[in-house]
Amino acid sequence: MKLSKCIEPLMDYTLSGDGDPDITHLEIDSRKVQPGALFFCISGTQLDGHQFAEGAEKLGARAIVAEKPIQVKVPVIYVSDTRRALAVISDYFYGQPSRKLHMIGVTGTNGKTTVTHLIKAIQDHAGLSTGLIGTMGIKYNGKEVPVANTTPESSLLQKEFRTMLDNGVESAVMEVSSHALHQGRVRGIDYDIAVFTNLTQDHLDYHETMKDYLYAKSLLFSQLGNTYDTDRLKAAVLNEDDAATETLKHMTAAHVLTYGIDHQADLKAENIRITSTGTAFDLVIKNKRWPVHMKLIGKFNIYNVLAALSAGYLKGLSVETMIEAVEKVEGVAGRFEAVRGGQDFTVIVDYSHTADSLENALQTIKEFAQGRIITIAGCGGDRDRTKRPAMAKTAVKYSDLAIFTSDNPRTEDPEQILSDMEEGVKGEAYKKIVDRKEAIYYAVRQARVHDIILIAGKGHETYQIIGTDKIDFDDRKVALEAIKERYEA
Repeated sequence: MKLSKCIEPLMDYTLSGDGDPDITHLEIDSRKVQPGALFFCISGTQLDGHQFAEGAEKLGARAIVAEKPIQVKVPVIYVSDTRRALAVISDYFYGQPSRKLHMIGVTGTNGKTTVTHLIKAIQDHAGLSTGLIGTMGIKYNGKEVPVANTTPESSLLQKEFRTMLDNGVESAVMEVSSHALHQGRVRGIDYDIAVFTNLTQDHLDYHETMKDYLYAKSLLFSQLGNTYDTDRLKAAVLNEDDAATETLKHMTAAHVLTYGIDHQADLKAENIRITSTGTAFDLVIKNKRWPVHMKLIGKFNIYNVLAALSAGYLKGLSVETMIEAVEKVEGVAGRFEAVRGGQDFTVIVDYSHTADSLENALQTIKEFAQGRIITIAGCGGDRDRTKRPAMAKTAVKYSDLAIFTSDNPRTEDPEQILSDMEEGVKGEAYKKIVDRKEAIYYAVRQARVHDIILIAGKGHETYQIIGTDKIDFDDRKVALEAIKERYEA
């Protein structure tokens, strides 16, 4: 596509330089620039893309989009906001693919990954080819592509939507983080359904207040539009049991479908039974009941399933077909995932990294625990410090033995992170082991018959970030190694 064609959708810009080169791809990372690129100088929290404009030119960028003066020989398109320009041009460059896909966005503090995977499982089972984008990568037609962020930048999103379309995908479901909403990474995406899971404290290092955090989440629902198109339903799926839902109802003009357990809702779960092997409940829609027996465990997973069923219900899928799909789901990697090494106690790895999600996991374990509960918990470095005492308090409250250890300390001192956690449990009993591997091995050595060990915080992650280094580390593998070592000793 010619540069002049690429910038057609921009409303306000200044073009500096001569020529109308062919543009073959869009890029924001100067290291990935190849000949034919249109490079966007994005000003981030740590790096300023304008510093890399000359490097991008040397690698073959044919033109550059910038906010402030740069010294290059190729044409420069000056705009007031390069990230907004990236969203506008990406949507146009890739042929506005989200308008041709049935788009579902899922946001909330906890449950986004599980809900998106459930929606994909339901739609795939119903014969609807579905793509997925989120924390665990991009998935469609048996292909998997890793991503750096839960919600990638708009250029990558639009490119992947285009690829999905070209490969026969009919619907796309994606996790939408509060950071992505606030930074405008999902601008230009034409969502049909927006799903809200819940809102609890997280990311206050970025948003500063819960009000700001909720505002960021609400953008997904306000951006559903202000019209009622009978040919393309726009709807918000909201958790009626979460206090933030009342605000979100006011923030969207779209149709609203609610789900819940404790309050009256359009899709409701009743007669809940939770065991160590699964969960059963009655799904109630318009006074009609369907029994559900699923392998997923816990009340929090009922909420996840209700959210996914609501999205499918809006799509017009049969309730019976959706329940069949849900009942086949074994689980999602790193989400309340059991580690089995032939031991006579239970080990569960879970991504719970907020006080609320940790409480959900531990309350679920208490439902079926026959022995002691041993919890390994930590908090990430360079992230919201205010949630650390609450995480520690929750771990101690619901556990017979709480072990505080490192999560991803990043550039923070691990000892300081643990000291912050200890502020919430002064006078309480707990164990502090800075080294995460050592903490897991210690828990496994302490376990007795029927005890349950919860390793919280990292879930599916296969790495640990210490300083600026990303090292290989998988809670599931480490736990399995510890189990084998114990029984071989």
